[in-house]
Parts: sequence; structure tokens; C-alpha cells
Amino acid sequence: MSDDMNMDNEQQSGGRRYISRPKICQFCADKNITIDYKQIDILRRFVTEEGKIRPRRQTGTCARHQRELAGAIKRARHLALLPYVAEPKEDYR
Repeated sequence: MSDDMNMDNEQQSGGRRYISRPKICQFCADKNITIDYKQIDILRRFVTEEGKIRPRRQTGTCARHQRELAGAIKRARHLALLPYVAEPKEDYR
């Protein structure tokens, strides 16, 4: 009887449920990847389109590597390798 109730609830709420999977720090998993301010292609994945640093809960990095990432992104911004903010829109009218 409880199976029938679960099926009814799934059908009413839209069907599928989101099951979160554990995020694994890619820097801990692959020891060959180093965090360096000169590797812009790696750093761009951890910056939003607005130019903000993505949080740990989005990227899945551990605390240690998140601190290293933030420092490398800030260093790359200072050297103008990465932008501080997104490109401004042309229409201001």
C-alpha cells in the first residue's frame, strides 16, 4: 500500500526526483593537475560568467584546493589574465 502512495506522489510532483551524487575534488583525484595562475583554461572553469569565483558546493573541490584556486584566480586577475567582471553591455540607453 505504501508503494502505491509513493507512485502517486511521484506522478503528482512531476515524476523524477533529483538524487545528488557526491562531488569529488578533481585535484585530489588526479595528482598531476596543478593549480597555477598561468593555466587560464583550468581557472576559467571555476569562474562564473559574471567573473565571480564559484563556491565549493558547485565545483566539488575540497577546502584546501578551493583556497589555492581562489589565490590563483586573484593573482591571474591582478596580472590581467582573467577579468574581474563580465564584459559590459553596449546598450545603456
